[in-house]
Amino acid sequence: MTKHSAMHETFAIGRKMRAPVSRVFAAWADPEAKRQWFACHDEWVSLEYSLDFRVGGQERNRVADSNGVPHAYEARYLDIVSQARIIYAYDMKLGETRISASLATITFEATPSGTTMLFTEQVVFLDGYGDGGSRRQGTEILVDRIQAYVERDVSTAH
Repeated sequence: MTKHSAMHETFAIGRKMRAPVSRVFAAWADPEAKRQWFACHDEWVSLEYSLDFRVGGQERNRVADSNGVPHAYEARYLDIVSQARIIYAYDMKLGETRISASLATITFEATPSGTTMLFTEQVVFLDGYGDGGSRRQGTEILVDRIQAYVERDVSTAH
């Protein structure tokens, strides 16, 4: 018999970005833009990616790690307020095993020097999956990557 468990964690990552809110929000909303920064491991192989950015829309990202193990992310957008907030629920699978389910909220606030973006995640790790902090670490990498993406060529984006 399999032991079922649910371990909860919440974390938030805030970042001040030297780019306007419109550019930071678009990096989440535009499928081609998001593909450019939405990866934690450049050496992993992309198997599938799709983004339907609207309330009720879905996002899917399947990759194979360096050992060939598939990692699958599937999200559903619950709330979108243009240039203000995005809320979505998603799950992660390793192979066919669901390892977590999450609620993520991203807020955007205009500042004199650009944008403050706050990413908050409430995650449930399932059935003994030992995350060891890798979800937060991976999300910090994603936040670094979106910041680099939106700040790249920012002087020519205005």
